[in-house]
Amino acid sequence: MTNLPHLTATGTCWCGCGTGTGCFFAPGHDKIAEAALLAAEYGASVPQLLHNHGYGPGHSVTARAVTAGVWERCPSCDYVGAPASIRNHRKKAHSAE
Repeated sequence: MTNLPHLTATGTCWCGCGTGTGCFFAPGHDKIAEAALLAAEYGASVPQLLHNHGYGPGHSVTARAVTAGVWERCPSCDYVGAPASIRNHRKKAHSAE
């Protein structure tokens, strides 16, 4: 994973709406900011975003998340996701194991 800078919440929502908040975003505004960034920089296209960062069918972004240690692979199948997603997946898909 890229070495990321330490960020500090400023007391104002980072989506740009101006709402005061004790963290980075007012509730739900992280998704608004994410969608706005995708629209403004990549024409609202996830394939364009992935391509711009070197990912696609020949270079898996999900495999990169696993090798970076920020996602996990289910020990029982090929499912990958964030640790909380893996826990939920295992409860639903592998509860009989």
